[in-house]
Amino acid sequence: MSQASILIQKINSNTETIGIIGLGYVGLPLAVGFAQAGVTVIGFDKSQEKVDKINSGTNYIQDIRDAILREVVENIKLIATSDFSRIKECDALLICVPTPLDKFRKPDMSYIESACVSIGQNMKPGTFISLESTTYPTTTEDLMLPILEKESGMKHDQDFWLAYSPERVDPGNVSFHTKNTPKVLGAITPDGLEIGLKIYSKAIDQLHLVSSPKVAEMVKILENTYRLVNISLINELALLSGKMGIDIWEVIEAAKTKPFGFQAFYPGPGIGGHCIPLDPFYLEHIAKKYDFDLSMIHAAGHINMRMPHYMAIKISTALNSIKKSVNGSKILFLGVAYKPNIDDARESPALELIHLILKKGGNVSYHDPYISSVETHGGSSLQSVELTPQALIDADCVVITTNHSVFNPEMIQKHAKLIVDLRNVIKDAGDHVYKL
Repeated sequence: MSQASILIQKINSNTETIGIIGLGYVGLPLAVGFAQAGVTVIGFDKSQEKVDKINSGTNYIQDIRDAILREVVENIKLIATSDFSRIKECDALLICVPTPLDKFRKPDMSYIESACVSIGQNMKPGTFISLESTTYPTTTEDLMLPILEKESGMKHDQDFWLAYSPERVDPGNVSFHTKNTPKVLGAITPDGLEIGLKIYSKAIDQLHLVSSPKVAEMVKILENTYRLVNISLINELALLSGKMGIDIWEVIEAAKTKPFGFQAFYPGPGIGGHCIPLDPFYLEHIAKKYDFDLSMIHAAGHINMRMPHYMAIKISTALNSIKKSVNGSKILFLGVAYKPNIDDARESPALELIHLILKKGGNVSYHDPYISSVETHGGSSLQSVELTPQALIDADCVVITTNHSVFNPEMIQKHAKLIVDLRNVIKDAGDHVYKL
């Protein structure tokens, strides 16, 4: 019996063990999903703190219910470890490690490379491997495959199978989560695709199969480039509208009445999160190898990166209207999460904006009900303050950077003497409110 037949037989009998490498926003919900389906899951992470929390049933991901995590841990369906030699116990390995950009905005592939080395040195014959981390097209076949074959001494499509299935995590989304979000899967060979389909179908309701890992890798880039370009477009139009005395929010609401050919995107101080500000630059990286210039992505990325700078100017302009400068003024920021109602500040434009205001001499404080402490892009550490009427009164300027639903627009407008609203929270704005 071939290795593929043996693995498929284990999957069909629900006796396989799945390893998840990386237990963050992507990996832990996926691990819990498989464990809920009755599959034995080993979670791997280099952070002993995360490992200890999981094994004690302590949750650190907002989108996972505490009781569900405790249940799968107590039932011994999910165990976490920092011992990567236990990879040999796994029949399938799903890689969910970070893929950041370095200071030159080039992809940092070290996490993927490290995972591949650990897998290659420890995996047993008959293992299915799938990368979920965002990356540029050709990564699976050109970067991962040679490392895995070299480190393991095994042959692809004979001893192991390699695929790519991009994560589609949207933190804070109450409608779509890991299980009910359709998942794209591309494998190098037909056997790999069949095995991947059987594995993922246990935790995911719907899978869409594509012809290759390259196609699946490009799907992820397309999804987030689409959002980057459109959000950057509306941000640029918002800046122009402000100069022309036009309310961009009113424009968007009117445009939304068109029942076809238009999708609303909304302006803000910049784009945050683990995907949209970063993913398109992976494509820009690989495009250079093909002597191709992605001018639209470059322009969109430039607009997004400049938004905190433009917002700092807007804060300065607002303070000038009451004969104050940024230097020495008390400025209270409301929200540092990159989107509403979540505890995630990764790549948040609020952190860059706070950094810029601190550099100008502003006396900065912030309130975020979901994030108790932050470190700005300049390395300053801040603690969230209580949001009270007195805190609003004491501030020379209140800047709304995240539209958390718990914020009370009436209270903010009543007590703040000057407001810079970057998220359209204050609907009936008076003279003391400056909108994006």
